[in-house]
Amino acid sequence: MDSTINPELVGDESQKLEAWDIVVVIVYFILVVCVGIFAMVKGNRSSVSGYFLAGRSMNWLPVGASLFVSNIGSEHFVGLSGSGAAGGIGVGAWEFNAILLLQLLGWVFIPVYIACMTFTMPEYLSKRFGGQRIRVYFAVLSLLLYIFTKCSVDLYTGALFIQQSLGWDLYLCIFILILITAVLTITGGLTSVIYTDTLQCLLMVSGALTLMFLSFKDVGGFDGLWKKFPNSVPDLVSNCSGVIDEGRVPDNWNMMLRGIDDPDMPWLGFLLGQTPGSIWYWCADQVIVQRALAAKSLSHAKGATLMAGFLKILPLFMMVMPGMISRVKYPNQVACVLPEECMKICQSAAGCSSIAYPKLVLGIMPTGLRGLMMAVMIAALMSDLDSIMNSASTLFTIDIYRRIRRKAPVKELMIVGRIFIVVMTGVAIAWVPVIKEHQGGQVFLYIQEITNYLAPPVAAIFLMAVLIPRVNETGAFWGLMAGFLCGIVRLALIFIYRPPAKCEVDARPGFLTEFHYMYYAIVLFWVSALVCMVVSLCTKPTEEWRLIRTTFWTRMDSRHPGQVRKNAMRKSSDSRPEFELVTDVAFDDADSVQEVDDKNAVRPGADGDRAHQSCLATSCGYVCGTRVTEKDFQQLQLQTRNIIKITSLKQNRCVSVLLNIGLVLILSIGTFLYIFFSIWMPKYVPE
Repeated sequence: MDSTINPELVGDESQKLEAWDIVVVIVYFILVVCVGIFAMVKGNRSSVSGYFLAGRSMNWLPVGASLFVSNIGSEHFVGLSGSGAAGGIGVGAWEFNAILLLQLLGWVFIPVYIACMTFTMPEYLSKRFGGQRIRVYFAVLSLLLYIFTKCSVDLYTGALFIQQSLGWDLYLCIFILILITAVLTITGGLTSVIYTDTLQCLLMVSGALTLMFLSFKDVGGFDGLWKKFPNSVPDLVSNCSGVIDEGRVPDNWNMMLRGIDDPDMPWLGFLLGQTPGSIWYWCADQVIVQRALAAKSLSHAKGATLMAGFLKILPLFMMVMPGMISRVKYPNQVACVLPEECMKICQSAAGCSSIAYPKLVLGIMPTGLRGLMMAVMIAALMSDLDSIMNSASTLFTIDIYRRIRRKAPVKELMIVGRIFIVVMTGVAIAWVPVIKEHQGGQVFLYIQEITNYLAPPVAAIFLMAVLIPRVNETGAFWGLMAGFLCGIVRLALIFIYRPPAKCEVDARPGFLTEFHYMYYAIVLFWVSALVCMVVSLCTKPTEEWRLIRTTFWTRMDSRHPGQVRKNAMRKSSDSRPEFELVTDVAFDDADSVQEVDDKNAVRPGADGDRAHQSCLATSCGYVCGTRVTEKDFQQLQLQTRNIIKITSLKQNRCVSVLLNIGLVLILSIGTFLYIFFSIWMPKYVPE
């Protein structure tokens, strides 16, 4: 299929990017590259901790910014605004849910992850339960989700915006974006990712707020939107009966949590069914948790989740509502109904709500600011991609490759991690045509449905692992398998029985049409939890030493740090090994990420006389992070001392009080917003 843009999609010449817009985009790229180079020079990338966890030396501000933008990818700008255009403010519930669950991460999960010195989420499961089958299953599942949903969807939605703006070939846009992102991630590691995320957070928020103010001004403010949105119906509306969508705005568009049988946002299904899937994402997904683990202390990690929580208030106003405004301004394009008309507009028979945000940008922003918004979309895409690349590389290197090469030296791990990024990006690009052909009118809701068939069992096991010491490996494994089998059956059925196109009768079985996926997620969660608990009670309990610092109730156990240091010293007479900072003698020595013989640790001068090495070899070693200087080695020693301090979980009393006040404040705000936009929202008479 031709991947060039349909002229009718772009619109007139006044809605294309001009010279000054391109200048703004180029300046943005220069800034990102400079920040990446700064991170490459400043950060210690020659160790596993330095490359994958930024040396655990970040303060709350960049970590909080990275938490926010790692979630806000191009699929949020395109998906949230598209769902807002299609059905109103309901999709904003995901953002308010995140406000609360981020604090669950900061106050319950992160203390446990830090206490047991975890690199990856599969590694935590291995430390908590022992064995390898749960660890490998979760690592493989996470990688598949990253490649075939997150990475590919980001590429498609980001390239869609650029394609509309410039008329470039879709795959040329993808190639350029992923090349720059991959180079920054491969060379800089998590340090580069977090620094560039901080820049991109500032850019995204400022650009999106600018568009929000301009669009609200254009539509007549909040009152104008509330009065005009119900009447934003396209001219060509089918009168056929028994169809999914006839182009009309839902009656409950101005309610966030809706009736118990609502097809999009049933309040009971969302609170009890969607929340487990969100718990997986915010509290057990490597992309998110890895940022929090990079914080220099527990206090900084909590501060970061508070900051990200406050930032999550914004998407409803700067993404969802602008999508609604776009429908008000362009109902014939954004809210098209007839499949043949939608194909002419956006090359998708399922609908064109996904063009709401880019259509608004190109139609309302002046020259220069259009370029800013182009940079914002690129920032969203790159922030999400670099987060996924770095986290996927971490999972593969630590949880899969080290199962194959248990005694792989540090240099080999560094190189393998970077090679995997290249392979993963290639697979993601190859998957884009599938996304392009099968994407529906609401990309965001489609992603949520797919995720909710796989994530609830994982959320159940993580919650029980952290909160219930009696749960053991056997129970956790069979709980995961029971939930996975139930989820994969439903997932297969939705691909077999595809949703009908607009103006077609829905002939799917009632199991799919009447049983909402959020309610099905409730079943998955409790099936997994019950199987896990029953099997655990019928088998022998977990060994006591495995519970040391791996549950919320034992996170302060004082035995762990001293035992780690004592055993690490016994492994080598030279007390320099970088992996002492993450030695895992208290949990399976042979399977630990952190346990590496002293002979495998990278030391300055280990590669021989630098004077006899070629410039190319030296340069490659520097870029890949395998060249270690005396400064790097000193940083490793500093990290070793710092990690012991971090795992103590000690907090300054005044700081702890301030953080708890912030916790009460953000929880109150999140709860109020839920209630206000679901119950107390004022009603307006449509114009």
